[in-house]
Amino acid sequence: MVKRVHRPREDAEFDFILRMSRVPVLACFTGTWPKAVEPCREMDLVVGGVADDYAGRLTVVRADITRCPAATERYGITGAPSCVLLKEGEAVAHGTGPMTSPEVREFLDGHL
Repeated sequence: MVKRVHRPREDAEFDFILRMSRVPVLACFTGTWPKAVEPCREMDLVVGGVADDYAGRLTVVRADITRCPAATERYGITGAPSCVLLKEGEAVAHGTGPMTSPEVREFLDGHL
């Protein structure tokens, strides 16, 4: 089974995934503090479905902002959940707050 959602444990692993991806990357930044837990869990389900639907056209990364602080700062993440669409390591679109599956697909389709 192919791993559809990458979960880097640190910034170096996040950066490695970006370098190795030959397609755009959807990076979903999540948090573990009390107010972020439930919205981030909901986004995990959405992101998993998106990863399946866009397989081969998109690499999906779910990064915890406490484990990937440099990436969090680099892409201007100020809250969780937040999504950034990256092309060749450059942010081309940002989405902040919980999004439904149709909202994420609209976000992607407008920028892929």
